[in-house]
Amino acid sequence: MYNETAVELLNDLGISTETSYPSLLTLSESSTKYLRDLKVNIKTALASEALGEKDALLVAYAAAVNAKNHSLQQAFKSKALLAGATAEDVAETAAVASLLSANNVLYRFRHFADNKKYNDIPARIRMNIMMSPVLGKERFELISLAVSAINGCEACVNSHEHSVRELGATEERIFDAIRLAAIVVSLDRIIA
Repeated sequence: MYNETAVELLNDLGISTETSYPSLLTLSESSTKYLRDLKVNIKTALASEALGEKDALLVAYAAAVNAKNHSLQQAFKSKALLAGATAEDVAETAAVASLLSANNVLYRFRHFADNKKYNDIPARIRMNIMMSPVLGKERFELISLAVSAINGCEACVNSHEHSVRELGATEERIFDAIRLAAIVVSLDRIIA
């Protein structure tokens, strides 16, 4: 079914090799070096010293929720819980991905639209979760930034990047979160 590299990738993620993923099968049937690169990329990104294991897995989980990828969600959720995340941390991470998806659409529209009147109309989206997040403000903002980067909302990226730096995150921590989110997006393209 899968070649050795594909099996190793799935095993590293804790995903069953019994499930058929068409794109992964296609890559597995060829001599492409991409699977080796992807396996190394995700392993390296999850091992980020700037993020730490738990935060890396929560960022990865948020990216998987945003992608609506059940297999990756289960993989990163299980690993995050093993790394010390609580059920509340994981639930709030899913909530952040959901909330930011709504915000990203709204604020991306405001940014793209020529009619600046939309900037004056209240958003009217409840965001109580942002007031005192279970995750803590810095982690909440970091995950918000990662989801916003995936969804391509310039205004949201700038806002959350500024907030997370104000809360003490280094540029290395921020960049590692974005790199990890990008790699999870690439995983989603072949493990779906």
